[in-house]
This record gives sequence, structure tokens and C-alpha cells, in this order.
Amino acid sequence: MQAISIRQPWAQLVIEGVKDIENRNWFTKHRGRLYIHAAKTFEKDAAEKLLNSHPHLKQIIFDSTKLLGYVIGHVEMKDCVQVHPSEWFQGRYGFVLQNPEKIKPYPVKGKLNIFNFDKMAIEWQLSLF
Repeated sequence: MQAISIRQPWAQLVIEGVKDIENRNWFTKHRGRLYIHAAKTFEKDAAEKLLNSHPHLKQIIFDSTKLLGYVIGHVEMKDCVQVHPSEWFQGRYGFVLQNPEKIKPYPVKGKLNIFNFDKMAIEWQLSLF
């Protein structure tokens, strides 16, 4: 399975269906299911700016502080574009994301770029504790 690490609160906004674009400096041919990994980094300055411009997102932003270092859901990646009308598009490339679905969070070590992980191995390891 393939995943992408996104810093919080952005990862939570994707899984909640608020943010429909993930901005990156690089192009990808990946299309289809993509798991969202909430990185261990929380962007406090970005969260404060978001609260000023989108106060209705307060609870989502608060919830995102509790989910760092976990795969939290998946989306369908429909396209990788250089132009998009979404208010969230700001990068050189935008990954167009649709149909977010939350899953039970489970720990995964994040990586750069789109990376592979084995959910079954993780579930087996967790069952040992």
C-alpha cells in the first residue's frame, strides 16, 4: 500500500474532506488509493493562521494535535496538476484528492515522497503487545 506523509494540521484537513489538494514541489504519476500519514511534525504557525482565516476549523485543528506519526485514513488521488481552482492550491504541483475516508489510526514511520508500507505487518506487530 502506498502512503504520503503530510504535516499536521494539513493531514487532518485532508481526511476531514476540507482540503482537496496536497501541494508538492514534485510531479507524480501515482493515481488511485493513497493512505495519509500524519507526520510527527505539527505546524503551529500554520495552525494559528488557519484559525484566523477559518475559525470554524478549530476542532479539526485541535484534534490534529493528537494524531502525530499515524496513518489516519486514505483518499483517491485523481490527478497531479500545475493549476487548480481550489483555495488550497499553492504549490508547484497539486495532488488532487477525493473521497477521504478515516480509518483507525495506527503508527507508521513516515518517509519522503510516496512510500510503500505493509498494513498487515503493522497489525501483526501491534497484536503482540
